[in-house]
Amino acid sequence: MKKQISAMLIAASLGLSSVAIAHGAKPAQYGGIVQTASDLQFELVNKDGNVTIYVDDHDKKRPAAGASGKLMVLTGAEKTESALVPGAENALVAADKLQIKAGSKLVATIKFADGKTVTARFVAK
Repeated sequence: MKKQISAMLIAASLGLSSVAIAHGAKPAQYGGIVQTASDLQFELVNKDGNVTIYVDDHDKKRPAAGASGKLMVLTGAEKTESALVPGAENALVAADKLQIKAGSKLVATIKFADGKTVTARFVAK
């Protein structure tokens, strides 16, 4: 009887663990750093100081049209900011070229067209 209960508990815990994983961040699709906030997935991509943030809502591209925001970069005691403007489809693009080093902390505050404001935090690799 004890063996059956143990087997059922193990099976139940394995079943629940797969449900928990299903709601976590998906792997990077654009080659960047992935974070989740407010049930959305954000992926920050830095290519030579040109920063793009892609936004997905449960595997669907969240339209960036009408969105705005800012990206703050903290590197040691140095702080820089850039406006975020809509790019193609689900992308928000930093208006300025930014210097991002490994370990830099980045905070993106985005206000979507529907009025929802979300803050996503990243650490550069």
